[in-house]
Amino acid sequence: MGGGAAAAPIPRLTAITFLFLLPIVIQSHTPTISVRDFGATGDGKHYDTAAIQSAIDSCRTKPCYVTFPTGTYLTATIFLKSNVILDIPKGSTILGGTKLEDYPKEFDRWYVILAENARDVGITGGGVVDGQGLEFVVKFDERKNVMVSWNQTGACSGDECRPRLVGFLDSTNVRVWNVTFRQPAYWCLHIVRCENTSIHDVSIYGDFNTPNNDGIDIEDSNNTVITRCHIDTGDDAICPKTYTSPLYNLTATNSWIRTKSSAIKLGSASWFELNNLVFDNITIVDSHRGLALQIRDGGNVSDITFSNINISTRYYDPSWWGRAEPIYVTTCPRHSDSSEGSISNLNFVNISAVSENGIFLSGSKGGLLRNLRFININLTYKRWTKYMGGLVDYRPGCQGLVNHSTAGIIMEHIDGLDVENVNMRWFDGRTVQWDNPLDFRPSTVNNISLLNFHSGVYKQGRGSSEQIPLFGSN
Repeated sequence: MGGGAAAAPIPRLTAITFLFLLPIVIQSHTPTISVRDFGATGDGKHYDTAAIQSAIDSCRTKPCYVTFPTGTYLTATIFLKSNVILDIPKGSTILGGTKLEDYPKEFDRWYVILAENARDVGITGGGVVDGQGLEFVVKFDERKNVMVSWNQTGACSGDECRPRLVGFLDSTNVRVWNVTFRQPAYWCLHIVRCENTSIHDVSIYGDFNTPNNDGIDIEDSNNTVITRCHIDTGDDAICPKTYTSPLYNLTATNSWIRTKSSAIKLGSASWFELNNLVFDNITIVDSHRGLALQIRDGGNVSDITFSNINISTRYYDPSWWGRAEPIYVTTCPRHSDSSEGSISNLNFVNISAVSENGIFLSGSKGGLLRNLRFININLTYKRWTKYMGGLVDYRPGCQGLVNHSTAGIIMEHIDGLDVENVNMRWFDGRTVQWDNPLDFRPSTVNNISLLNFHSGVYKQGRGSSEQIPLFGSN
């Protein structure tokens, strides 16, 4: 094993200061416009859409706060406009409708709250936006719920044909803070082709068995800060994607995540570049996958840092993507005719993980992983659920699920890997499944440097002060 090529320096966490450099939406609640003054009832039974929209449309000042006195406001899609802040105070809920006719004809505009081509726009107040996601469940299933799909109406295709909760499209200076999003039927908070977005002090609660109820999807958007968020949902929690243009300058910090899929996932939609992303001081618990890069469509990824992150990952049913990997980095093409993207200058610093599976690092022939750095990493491997192990998960596309013996780190198609101060421990018991710390695909892994790497069986003896956390027993 030889020394790898010099890796790029780890980006400094200066991006968080961007939060304070955003064009400031003045947080004065003067003037405010009450939706009750326009006839909203807030009884949760009668639609208040017209009253809410009239209040928004009446705004003439900059900024204009549209407020919701205590109550539950049932509504079809409402449209925000520039300089409007929805002020939903504690004790108030905006409740999304569950009928197809509650949403615009264009399925890509199916949101309970939607802002398009707006500036200086946002949501706050301490209250709740609820998508009534459980009303879209056809059959409850502990493995994965069966959902309503409006594709039978011809409105759109695929089994993800359901409304999202909140969307900001082609907007600038977006701010979402001090609000709870609950029970999305599909994606929860969707940021699309936006510039200068701040999301902070937001709580997201999706149903744990509902597919596709992502927490925050950042799509083709730049200069985004996410901080102090609590996300507990069934699908990917923070998910940057690229469909039509590059994505750069995203910082996510000081957050807590639990998910039945990936806590942080880049992709799988990845037609364009993703670069200069920082994820710092994040706690990930009881998730199916921790930190994931799922590059499938030819876009190149570079200059990404994950730092100061605590992870626990466990197996769930294989109908969900993920096999309890704390770290998962892949570039295989989605289809046989898809382009291969690459990943370079990827840094993992100060990471601690307790997991039921190892790290998976898989480039492809035309999409190598280059200059990966693992510095100050503590990995504890143990089993506590009864789900089947011994599978490598390449989904979506690629090779699907593949039988493979468990290893501490599986590696293929890599050029440049620096491992420094890494401690890998195998929990005593059932160690026959954990007999290979490093698994190399022959002739595809080059320029590896190991400095102070240690692996061994961990035995918790009497008097030991260190405790390995125990989780569910499914």
